[in-house]
Amino acid sequence: MISYLKGYPLINGLELTIVVNGVGYGVKVNHQLLNTLSNKTEAELFVYTHVKEDKLELFGFETIEEKNMFVLVLGVSGVGPSIAINLVAAGPHELIEAVQNAQVAFFSAVPRVGKKLAQKIIIELRGKLGEMKSLDLGPKSAQYQEIYDALVSFGFNEEDISKTLEELNIDELEIQVAIKQAMKKLQR
Repeated sequence: MISYLKGYPLINGLELTIVVNGVGYGVKVNHQLLNTLSNKTEAELFVYTHVKEDKLELFGFETIEEKNMFVLVLGVSGVGPSIAINLVAAGPHELIEAVQNAQVAFFSAVPRVGKKLAQKIIIELRGKLGEMKSLDLGPKSAQYQEIYDALVSFGFNEEDISKTLEELNIDELEIQVAIKQAMKKLQR
């Protein structure tokens, strides 16, 4: 198993090859790391070797923390290495915070991660990373959903909308009043 590489980075489009003693290793990395390595003459990567029946892939990370987080996320059923590397790209601390605060929108922003998979990731990682906020998996009220959809249509960030609506007691307000109050808070 290959777990560490140090060598010259060759970049061809979105593909990275690390040349070590005349041997080139194809390594998949996130876009930020690829951009960082484009200006370097030497790269040092912590590597995860992913083996399947039909292929062997290497995934590279700048720090051991990123690699460990990748392995943890990859352990969630339904999450493959492509999704895991994109989730870890935001940074291990941001990922931990998103799990602890049950931020479904953080995970849903990654391609091929829907709301259900985002909730599943949070639930499975919550026990391993700690819990600060409970995840509300139940359906929202029709009034909540109508207010939420209206604010999304105005172009507000979904995560900000969720936080703002938690602060307001929308069940006791008329829909138009709740939308106006939420918009005032969101525009600050």
